[in-house]
Amino acid sequence: MTEFSAVKESLAHQAIELPSWAFGNSGTRFKVFGQPGVPRTPEEKIADAAQVHRYTGIAPTVALHIPWDAVDDYAKLAEYAAEQGVRVGAINSNVFQDDDYRLGSVTNPDPAVRRKALDHLLACVDVMDATGSRDLKLWFSDGTNYPGQDDIRARQDRLAEALEAVYARLGDDQRFLLEYKLFEPAFYTTDLPDWGTAYAHCLKLGDKAQVVVDTGHHAPGTNIEFIVAFLLRENKLGGFDFNSRFYADDDLMVGSADPFQLFRIMYEVVRGGGYDPAAGVAFMLDQCHNIEPKIPGQIRSVLNVQEATAKALLVDADALASAQAAGDVLGANAALMDAYNTDVRPMLAELRAEQGLDPDPMAAFARSGYTERVAAERVGGRQAGWGA
Repeated sequence: MTEFSAVKESLAHQAIELPSWAFGNSGTRFKVFGQPGVPRTPEEKIADAAQVHRYTGIAPTVALHIPWDAVDDYAKLAEYAAEQGVRVGAINSNVFQDDDYRLGSVTNPDPAVRRKALDHLLACVDVMDATGSRDLKLWFSDGTNYPGQDDIRARQDRLAEALEAVYARLGDDQRFLLEYKLFEPAFYTTDLPDWGTAYAHCLKLGDKAQVVVDTGHHAPGTNIEFIVAFLLRENKLGGFDFNSRFYADDDLMVGSADPFQLFRIMYEVVRGGGYDPAAGVAFMLDQCHNIEPKIPGQIRSVLNVQEATAKALLVDADALASAQAAGDVLGANAALMDAYNTDVRPMLAELRAEQGLDPDPMAAFARSGYTERVAAERVGGRQAGWGA
């Protein structure tokens, strides 16, 4: 088997989850930009996501966000997704857009607000039961803006209490993924500011509590691949929220700002066994596209992850290990750079052709006329957005 053949065989099982909210209107803190043909319902979001899978072959699941994707019958929504050729993936909770959460959700000093937030999280597990979803995504905007505003330790106690309650509600085949963020919207303290805090809470709870790494949620210069390697070593890496950033949490298309970083991250995933489906690592996109077309933006993002993965799989592990053991600094670095500098696009085009897909997904989608058709059909109603 040739080197490229082995990589193509490994890429055949790759799966990247799409966020439903990426297909709605989004923007900056100052303006949300509308586009023709934007979905008005969760079903239309799923239909758009299915187009990405149709042309790439590696985006078989769609994450939902509650209540942005609230419906009366979630089992029926899951059936609709299956009819479109995809499945419902992670269920994302939302305890950050209600007026009651001005001072926090599960860490709020008001017990009634904490109860309201917890009830929503438990309701999200009910949604998981109906859709057959494995993962519950938890992100909290909770924190404080001013010194003395609240008791920092007490807020950690409240957070732990809520996580324990959610953990106890999970089924045998379910888990939650705990997300962290350095800052924003809280600017003095954030209750889950880093991977260490998330890891500590998950470690105390057990195997069904895992950490999710959002690649935009770090201070400038943070070595994200180290975090990935450490969490994989501890069996606590539950998944990724892939996006890209220049300055802060920019939510740009994954691989657009620093494709070399994406490659380094995916190498650590491969090195640490996280690419094996049995590892259970969820590879999800979490991007809010501001100016680019929705579906092509998702297609390009999926292809960026696929290219970085292909390069990571091309690393000559034996040559790298030998150079490292010999203290050959330049030789070890060259082993990584040789893989990164390989143009994998012809190989990936060949893989798609072998799978019965168009070798050029972007061009194939553009020729399909789907964008023009939905723009003509989706007239009236309220376009979906991210709730801002």
